[in-house]
Amino acid sequence: MATSKTKKIETPIDERETFVSLQKSFAEDAEGVREKVRILYELQRSDNEIEKIVQLRGELPAEVAALEEEVAAMQAKIEKSQTMIAGYQESIELNKNNIVEYDAQIDEYKARLDNISNSREYDSLEKEIENLDLLRQIAVKNIGDTRVAIEERRAKIEDITRMLEIRSEDLAAKKEELEGIVSSTSGEEEKLRARRDSLASKIDKRTMSAYERIRASVHNHLAVVPIFDGDSCGGCFNTITPQRLIEISSGNKLVICEHCGRIIVDPTAE
Repeated sequence: MATSKTKKIETPIDERETFVSLQKSFAEDAEGVREKVRILYELQRSDNEIEKIVQLRGELPAEVAALEEEVAAMQAKIEKSQTMIAGYQESIELNKNNIVEYDAQIDEYKARLDNISNSREYDSLEKEIENLDLLRQIAVKNIGDTRVAIEERRAKIEDITRMLEIRSEDLAAKKEELEGIVSSTSGEEEKLRARRDSLASKIDKRTMSAYERIRASVHNHLAVVPIFDGDSCGGCFNTITPQRLIEISSGNKLVICEHCGRIIVDPTAE
């Protein structure tokens, strides 16, 4: 009778995983712990070198992004003002056409006044002429106000355009500076990232999850640290007991700082 193979069930990755919670799995693989810790330390060193390159760029990427947003906002303001000016000009033309119509109607009603003997109809025409003249005055005022608004908008466009030229020059300079740094470090960064990916592929997912979590939770992004000054944790600088120093130097046991939770290694033990 054929026997069915038992499928190994993988333990789900806990996003809250730490090196402390992985100690048991490391202890079960005593022979491979030295190699695993070595790979983690090399991975940390690669990440450190990548971060140095990123830090070399400093605030430039953020500054470039901010300037790009500012330039885009200024361009949008200019376009909006130009659209408003076009609307104002259409309004002026409409009012001009209305004035022509009002003048024609006023002339027509005035001509009719000379041939009217009925006082009621005369008064009615006078009222129409008065209303049309009022509408004409409003149209003339609207044209004047709109022309003022156009001049104000044009003045704003000039101010924004001058500032846009300055910001565009700043953006071009910052971009050139950033591109120079990226160009000079891209080859080295590419090699480091390839090395990092190679090292990460040799680490199981649970350990990598813990490594990334600890790096993200501390300000210096160090999850695996060397002994500092002979007897202290290279992450939090708390003193390590002599017994634990021996365990670290042996390389056969996963030693985790009881204060900060980082893995402590002795690079000179190799």
